[in-house]
Amino acid sequence: MTSWYILMPKTELVYYVFAAGLGFTWLATVPPTAATVGKLFGARSLATLFDLTLLSPQTGGFLGAYPGGLAITHFGDFSWMGYADMTLAALAAAVNLALREAPVLVPLTST
Repeated sequence: MTSWYILMPKTELVYYVFAAGLGFTWLATVPPTAATVGKLFGARSLATLFDLTLLSPQTGGFLGAYPGGLAITHFGDFSWMGYADMTLAALAAAVNLALREAPVLVPLTST
């Protein structure tokens, strides 16, 4: 989505389409993240660990605002932040592709 936004002309329509795309998808990862945390650590720790899981991207977003300000100050636009965003997203995807999830063994209970 970011690469599309950078490559498109800077018009109001492009801005609104980009904003709508982000708005419709910004909570798309919450249910799978909660399910993964619950599956790995159980329901007892779910609230605390899920909050910590969601704190990490918020911290990254906060720390990303400062380099964005530096980019606009030094280069006059946010293009370099978009390039950095695309590079970091590709790196994150490559790291996640190497992960292999172990099967979860559920003990059988007799009734």
